Amino acid sequence: MSYRVCFVCTGNICRSPMAESVFRARVEAAGLEDLVEIDSAGTGGWHEGDAADPRTVSVLDEHGYGTEHVARQFQPSWFARLDLVIALDAGHLKALRRLAPTEEDARKVRLLRAYDPAAGDDLDVPDPYYGGRDGFEECLEMVEAASTGLLAAVREQLEGRAA
Repeated sequence: MSYRVCFVCTGNICRSPMAESVFRARVEAAGLEDLVEIDSAGTGGWHEGDAADPRTVSVLDEHGYGTEHVARQFQPSWFARLDLVIALDAGHLKALRRLAPTEEDARKVRLLRAYDPAAGDDLDVPDPYYGGRDGFEECLEMVEAASTGLLAAVREQLEGRAA
């Protein structure tokens, strides 16, 4: 049985598809692609059916990550099949925990930057949508830094399942 991770931001066109792409690359590099399923969604449905923001795609491409993304809205029923729901900021964290059907489901929701020991107290990944390209580059740096710790945590969970 796969370990399932879903990244969630607001519209599912900037931060969460970026996190999905980066984490998928890390999982593949670790040889865990047969054990971990990764996807993303938005807390809202404004962009459902849209591709990732062109700036997201451009930054990912320039750093060697691919993305074939179609935006969708997170559904509370998904909690039952997910092991981990990764929020990109505190607003997403609160929204997702409110959507969780059970306390157990609410405990599946974590902030991405909580997996980056260097993040300090500021665990939000700022929304780059209304800014320039620099915001997308900054977003990628934060996602990459947190993905190392997230991969270690997922690997630990996988080892716990095998025991």
